[in-house]
Amino acid sequence: MRSSHPRSAAVAALVASALATGLLAGSADAAEGAVSADPIRIHDIQGTTRISPLAGKQVADVEGIVTGVRTYGSRGFWMQDPDADDNDATSEGVFVFTNSVPTVAVGDAVKVSGLVGEYVPGGAASGNQSVTQISKPAVTVVSSGNALPEATAINEYTVPSEYAPAGDPAAAGSINGLALEPSRYALDYYEALEGMNVRIGTSRVVGATDPHAELWVTVKGWENTAKRGGTIYGSYESQNTGRLQIQQLAPLAQQPFPVANVGDRLTGTTEGPLDFNQFGGYTLVARTLGTVKAGTLAPEKTKAQAANELAVATYNVENLDPTDPQEKFDNLAKAVVENLASPDVVALEEIQDDNGAKNDGTVSAEQTLTKFTAAITAAGGPAYQWRTVNPENNKDGGEPGGNIRQVFLFNPARVSFTERAPGDAATATGVVKEQGKAALTHSPGRIDPANPAWADSRKPLAGEFVFRGKTVFVIANHFGSKGGDEGLTSVHQPPVRSSETKRLLQAQAVNGFVKELLAADKNANVIALGDINDFEFSATANALADGGALYPAIKSLPKAERYSYVYQGNAQVLDQILTSPAIKTFTYDSVHINAEFSAQNSDHDPQVLRFRP
Repeated sequence: MRSSHPRSAAVAALVASALATGLLAGSADAAEGAVSADPIRIHDIQGTTRISPLAGKQVADVEGIVTGVRTYGSRGFWMQDPDADDNDATSEGVFVFTNSVPTVAVGDAVKVSGLVGEYVPGGAASGNQSVTQISKPAVTVVSSGNALPEATAINEYTVPSEYAPAGDPAAAGSINGLALEPSRYALDYYEALEGMNVRIGTSRVVGATDPHAELWVTVKGWENTAKRGGTIYGSYESQNTGRLQIQQLAPLAQQPFPVANVGDRLTGTTEGPLDFNQFGGYTLVARTLGTVKAGTLAPEKTKAQAANELAVATYNVENLDPTDPQEKFDNLAKAVVENLASPDVVALEEIQDDNGAKNDGTVSAEQTLTKFTAAITAAGGPAYQWRTVNPENNKDGGEPGGNIRQVFLFNPARVSFTERAPGDAATATGVVKEQGKAALTHSPGRIDPANPAWADSRKPLAGEFVFRGKTVFVIANHFGSKGGDEGLTSVHQPPVRSSETKRLLQAQAVNGFVKELLAADKNANVIALGDINDFEFSATANALADGGALYPAIKSLPKAERYSYVYQGNAQVLDQILTSPAIKTFTYDSVHINAEFSAQNSDHDPQVLRFRP
């Protein structure tokens, strides 16, 4: 694994296996390749495409200056030829994988003999690009204390505005065989610097420090700027070329990684080798790390609803269960009361069963919800009641044994819940017409739970509420995850987004149900909300809104405010609230309290919609 901080023992085992067996052309069998008689330079190894022309070959006495040493994770060192060629497409740096703590030091002039190969972080099935490396090395230190090759500056002037070339249709959309055009495409630009000593100047933080000691910056301060300092991912063509992941070479025990939030600045010079890993792609692994200068970003607080306004919210509380520390319950409760102004109805996603991930058949979430609602009351909030439908054991995806589900919280002092023959996990709620108005057959009930679209996924929860004499239908959703999708830096361009197929079917199912409600009563107040796990411009979102049945309220916000999640430095929409045509006037707020901050109670920001039925 190229990431400095292995995510798990399983990942480490995968890496060890991959390195032992070899990947792509750099296989064990290829170790028998002939040794070249001519002196091989690093740029000869790197070549002018993503795949080394010498992959699978033994090379001898390749010279370079050591520019970085990694003593943990994927152990090895980077070296660079100080005598560059005149071809911008060929990198002058390369990673030498030692598998044990390297015995070289920064500034050493070395000669390396070994096997050239292409290592794919995460495995070939991940779609990730490969890292050209020399493995099984024999290393000779020629001299020490040498000056390092001058770092290549990465900034707004050097990074192209176009993100990636189109993949070769004859190669399943791969860009591996294409000649690099570093002056035209950002991915080609970064690839042509793979393994080289690079530097950035003062840059804005667009992805907060995470538990794996990494953060994201942008070297293009003006690129799709979010109102609060991040970078907006507003379309499939807005990948944001200036984003770069930052890690550090120093072990954390020796040098703690700085804590940064979105909008902070990484000031001064950050310099080190340019790596590629499976958790973000191109990464500056800092030998010299700049200083974080804190910004003024604070968690938002939404406006309280007026007496005649119904406030409906959605909040993914990230696998909440009774084994979580009381502090998590208290912080989430405080957010509901203080940041969300105690909405009348709150749709929760990722409420786990009463013993969390313990896989023993438990499906009730009574203890989880009792603990959470008590924390809300203790924080000064209302005495929320709840309604939900327990899932079948291990049938709804998520953490095995956790049995996550959607739950309605509602404030009985402001809104009432209409109980109609509560359904169970396998019973579908339907739509009937009563006295000229739409009604559910089961409230709470699940929408079409037998539909294959919901296999191993959360089924939508529908409920009827009454506010000031008006019925409001609320549908709480948690669509399938993006697991299995390729990253933006994929070897396939455009990347394969295989998870969208399932979410499209899920969106069509929910849209069909809303149309049934509207067929019974065209003026029905319907709200569909939750963790949609997809962007507001996606086919999923379009299918949800099909035929004008629903309107994505996030689109009522300026583009610089459309986000609920930050992933790899891109602020993006995953959580949504959608309204039926009868809800003509509303105020909508994506309440930014988590996604931009290193300290998070959830990785999602909640959403609130206020309207007068």
